Amino acid sequence: MKFRIRHSTVCACLGALAASSAWCGPMGFKDSWMAMGDLGPNWQEAFVNYAITPRDAVGVSTLAMRSDDETRTRQLNELTYTRLVKRWNMPQAQANVWFLGGVGAVTGNDFAGSKAMATPGIQVDYETTRVYASATARLYRAEGLNHDYASARVGFSFYEVDYDQVQPWLILEVRRMQGLSDATEVTPLLRLIHNRYFVELGVNTARQARANFMYIF
Repeated sequence: MKFRIRHSTVCACLGALAASSAWCGPMGFKDSWMAMGDLGPNWQEAFVNYAITPRDAVGVSTLAMRSDDETRTRQLNELTYTRLVKRWNMPQAQANVWFLGGVGAVTGNDFAGSKAMATPGIQVDYETTRVYASATARLYRAEGLNHDYASARVGFSFYEVDYDQVQPWLILEVRRMQGLSDATEVTPLLRLIHNRYFVELGVNTARQARANFMYIF
């Protein structure tokens, strides 16, 4: 089963660290827009947010989910809020704690009408220009629905690059969601990252292709 890990992306970090880091957070620098997508057979998501301050961003998200056996579907449209709760700047590294949340309406093929859904969560991450690690937990709750998930990512870059160069990374992601899947998904991903964008391509343990992207403008 596919599920989201929003969230991490490039953000306003420390000089060159921001240009070549693996993943700095689920929002950009102040007054920037961020667009991001996570695409696979069972999980298809796109969102955009705007950083109203260096620590706060608001946006919109649309998410389509499908069960492993392809019999049940969900469609969620929501308003989102992201908050940088805490940041530690170190000489060669950075660590962050993020609040991720949203409220919206979810529909499905196994119930009538729509239901209000809340999606609060937290993400913690640590990164340098060469290594990255993160963990995310998020609730997806509506009346009679529980699609909570947890995920973890670790990765490393193949070599150092200059500010204006593209850097390749290898990322390993493990994630699990309740309600639509009983499986734990493991996906190795090749990431190409620049100072304002990244693209990721991978194949999970169920032999399903994934493609992710992010762009800050």
